[in-house]
Amino acid sequence: MTRPTRLARYGFADNGARATDLLGPQGLRLWDTEAQAPVDEQAAGLLEALSKAADPNLALRQLHRIVESVERRGDDPGELLGALADDHGLRRRLLAVLGASSTLGDLLVANPGEWLTLATGTSGGPPDADGGLADFTELTVPALRTAYRISLLRIAAADLTGGRGLEPTMAALSRLADETLAAAYAIAVAALPESVAEPRLAVVAMGKCGGNELNYVSDVDVIFVAASDEDLSAGTTIAARIIEIGGQVAWPVDAALRPEGSRGPLVRTLASHQAYYRRWARTWEFQALLKARPAAGDLALAQEWIADLAPLVWHAAERPEAVADVRDMRRKIIDNVPKKELDREIKRGPGGLRDIEFAVQLLQLVHGRVDETLRGGGTLPALRALVTGGYVGREDGETLLRGYRFLRGVEHRLQLQNLRRTHTVPDDPDGLRWLAAALGYTAVPGRDAVEAFRSDWVGHAANVRRLHVKLLYRPLLEAVARVPAEELRMTPESARRRLEILGFADPAAALRHLEALTGGVTRTSAIQRTLLPMLLQDFADAPEPDRGLLNYRQVSDKLGSTPWYLRLLRDGGPVARRLARVLSLSRYATDLLTRDPEALRLLAEDSELQPRPRETLLDGFAAAGDRHTDPVNAIGAVRALRRRELFRLASADILSHGGDLAPDRPLEVDAIGVALSDVTDATLNAALRIARRAKPGPAGLRFAVIGMGRLGGYEMSYPSDADVLFVYEPPAGCPEGEASAAAHAIAEEMRRLLNAPAPDPALGVDADLRPEGRQGPLVRSLQAYRQYYDRWSKVWEAQALLRARFVCGDVELGQRFEALADRMRYPSGGLTREQVVEIRRIKARVETERLPRGADPNTHTKLGRGGLADVEWAVQLTQLRYAHELPGLRRTRTLEALSEAAGAGLVSEPDAAEMAAGWTLAAQVRNALTLVRGRPTDQLPRHGVELAGAVLLLGGGDPGEFVDRYLRLTRRSRAAMERVLES
Repeated sequence: MTRPTRLARYGFADNGARATDLLGPQGLRLWDTEAQAPVDEQAAGLLEALSKAADPNLALRQLHRIVESVERRGDDPGELLGALADDHGLRRRLLAVLGASSTLGDLLVANPGEWLTLATGTSGGPPDADGGLADFTELTVPALRTAYRISLLRIAAADLTGGRGLEPTMAALSRLADETLAAAYAIAVAALPESVAEPRLAVVAMGKCGGNELNYVSDVDVIFVAASDEDLSAGTTIAARIIEIGGQVAWPVDAALRPEGSRGPLVRTLASHQAYYRRWARTWEFQALLKARPAAGDLALAQEWIADLAPLVWHAAERPEAVADVRDMRRKIIDNVPKKELDREIKRGPGGLRDIEFAVQLLQLVHGRVDETLRGGGTLPALRALVTGGYVGREDGETLLRGYRFLRGVEHRLQLQNLRRTHTVPDDPDGLRWLAAALGYTAVPGRDAVEAFRSDWVGHAANVRRLHVKLLYRPLLEAVARVPAEELRMTPESARRRLEILGFADPAAALRHLEALTGGVTRTSAIQRTLLPMLLQDFADAPEPDRGLLNYRQVSDKLGSTPWYLRLLRDGGPVARRLARVLSLSRYATDLLTRDPEALRLLAEDSELQPRPRETLLDGFAAAGDRHTDPVNAIGAVRALRRRELFRLASADILSHGGDLAPDRPLEVDAIGVALSDVTDATLNAALRIARRAKPGPAGLRFAVIGMGRLGGYEMSYPSDADVLFVYEPPAGCPEGEASAAAHAIAEEMRRLLNAPAPDPALGVDADLRPEGRQGPLVRSLQAYRQYYDRWSKVWEAQALLRARFVCGDVELGQRFEALADRMRYPSGGLTREQVVEIRRIKARVETERLPRGADPNTHTKLGRGGLADVEWAVQLTQLRYAHELPGLRRTRTLEALSEAAGAGLVSEPDAAEMAAGWTLAAQVRNALTLVRGRPTDQLPRHGVELAGAVLLLGGGDPGEFVDRYLRLTRRSRAAMERVLES
């Protein structure tokens, strides 16, 4: 009784039961069934080689069939087995083919003498496998079929035995296609009647064949080109015969990529092609032409055709719809994959070969207009050129190269198995085991070969899909594609001319900046050459293009040597164009960025352009200060965080009206006010913690900071100081003088730390709204505040307290101060007639005395007519009069209180709407002017670049019309305010 389990060690299925029959005395006589061992050393070597095949059972079965076929022909099978024993190279090649491809095995069974074509040559090298037709001398279809089959066999053997990589295999298959087409062309020409002259006909390779990346089983895409009308008739006959011969010999010859596809004529003249592509061709047709190359027939004519169409190809990306067309085509391909196969499709599915090809081809179309190194037809050479030119990052490029090689390797093994066109990974266990083995996977402890294959496949597919989305949907592509090719070339003369056209005031200086940024042959320079033509247009859209370019150079000089900077601009979605808008429109944001260049990363994600939650800010700022024992270092860390948050908010503000550059949730002026107030709260809280460590004072001393003014109302603007009151409460038994001095030291330390000279913007701490103003003590105890407000408080102080709120420090003390403030700001019974008159009188005096000399009251956003102060005074008077009986009015924010007043009928709805519109516009203009100028101002100019910049920040339009709109809205706001004050 046999023991088949011994053969199982060689990888044979069924415990080697079937293999025993094929190898034993009734089969190949290589296995001693009694001894359960190979009959000799040569048999042992053959068994060892069989065990290394992708499917040892298949390899053995096919070998046995070949031997039987040899015997049926009356030949000696010993010659084959002896050759396998003596020629190790033959043994390795033949058994690898038999174990990987049942169809090639079947062909060898049908043609048993062809195994000799895999024998080692007399020089000791393997047979030629570069794709040349083997021993093709007779111009007949059968001879061509035999020559093609032998060449394909040699290519597969070289591929399977690790003698070459993916690219030589693809090149060999493409060359084999070329030579087969050329042979078919010769056969077709030879069959022409003697009366018909040979036409000038070119066969142009397209698709994978054109890109020298053909796989084992694929249609061979071609386009037929005739030189003239006289060549059309005979040329069409030859073209039809080539298609027929191709199907008989090797694969379908597909001419569907020709103009008008299958509905168009099979052969067109050079002139007809030119007319079609110039007038009717769609984006995908130009995309297909990227891979065009001469294959057979009149090669000079083919090259002329390619050169003739090249200018059209390299301007196709400038079509408005071009980038969107390529993206839509990729989506349609995915949509057409059957859902049950989508996850197993390595070509058309997400994360498949088409993802890589479409990304590479779109980048070629966009950037190849001026960079001729990108005009290669093959995917891998083009991808390497994109990496070399800086259009794709090195790491991303290497990831795509690995993914492409892996996926094409899987495709080749799948197609070799049955020489059938397939791109679908099997889902049955046996099929997966075979595929994993064919790809060289072996079991390791804890993981079998199939699991190892699946892990690699999932990883490659995920990376390919991620990078496909990153590259194909890069906003930079549309921006670069919109720039004409002539402007992308950036020669000194063309650059100077374009700078003048774009409105640069000093083209010579701008040109020097460009030369500094793009000079040299480094990747940095190459990336800048890609970015700048597109960025120049964005700079030109600003009132001062020169300043935008200068700012960009300064940022680039600071960050150019960091590995992530230009990579972020190139790959980071809208970052490059967002940066251009920020740098060209805002001195304020530019100053923040030059002090903290790494903040540029915030522009990459919409989520980073949203205000951070208040609690997050409080905790983060406090932790930053707590990490340092030295007060100077501690406040430095806090101020650096504040600077980062100010840049975040300023950038979000600048981009909110930037069209397609805007974050998904644009910020309005009220949200900016709240966010700036939260940042100030966090800064004051961290500064107070630092100050208390530096000036601890007596144990148990309570201290709190009360927000006033715009800080208290959550209406901070970029230039706003922090209006505050300082309150303390001495511990029991502590002398009042000691407690007061300690509290005063804490407050002064806070002010000193926040106002100290530093690279970061200072935060002014203004305590002028305290009792007695600047003449009064900086800090008071809660009891002292109570005594003052009970005895001496004036109505304007009650008005100031309307915005009072606890900011930081001792929570319980802050709440008691708010309760004290409630008694003053919401007086029982409201205001007396005399108090109302007093408020009106103070308002009138403020208008005449506090408006700066020379200021235009019609366009002063803070104190001007219908501006911020007008609306706030009207709302605050209403609160003082009625909040004691209407709790809804007890709000520190102006627009919230105004809405409540309108809801309660205290202010008419139209007046409330007019005042809200005036206040909002004035607040927007005040912020915009600060962003543009880089320093505070309340005066809206009537003309000039600052007005133009502010208008662009607020949505664009004609500056004169914007001023007219401002005057119209504030005039209505003023009238509404007067009605409220006089009611």
